[in-house]
Amino acid sequence: MLYRRSTSGLEVLLVHPGGPLWARRDLGAWSIPKGEYEPDEAPLSAARREFEEELGVAAPEGPVEDLGEVRQKSGKLVRAWALAGDVDASRVRSSVFALEWPPRSGTMREFPEVDRAQWFELAVAREKITPAQVALLDRLEQLG
Repeated sequence: MLYRRSTSGLEVLLVHPGGPLWARRDLGAWSIPKGEYEPDEAPLSAARREFEEELGVAAPEGPVEDLGEVRQKSGKLVRAWALAGDVDASRVRSSVFALEWPPRSGTMREFPEVDRAQWFELAVAREKITPAQVALLDRLEQLG
């Protein structure tokens, strides 16, 4: 979870999932950059790889603070680290995935994994982020 301090307080970088299923969703739809990792892959290495795949830029260098895990509604476990840094959210260029769209049309289309990224103050981030990940924001705030 990339964060920065501004004159208005702590801000976090969140991403909005791409594709037609998420196009009109906002509150509760945003997430930290994340993804799956292989059993032989170090979780932090996977987090850095996923950050770059979803944002198109490498995660900044620097010390990280383990924020632990949360379980999403789908059952997926998400592990996160806090990292102070800054990226230009307007320059996000995500990797893509293929999806049959419209459904049952036989037409495969490509969509970005992430269609946009944005910096949010914590209060707004709590409304935007998927509910299970709110605990990660709380843990970040407790770090001071």
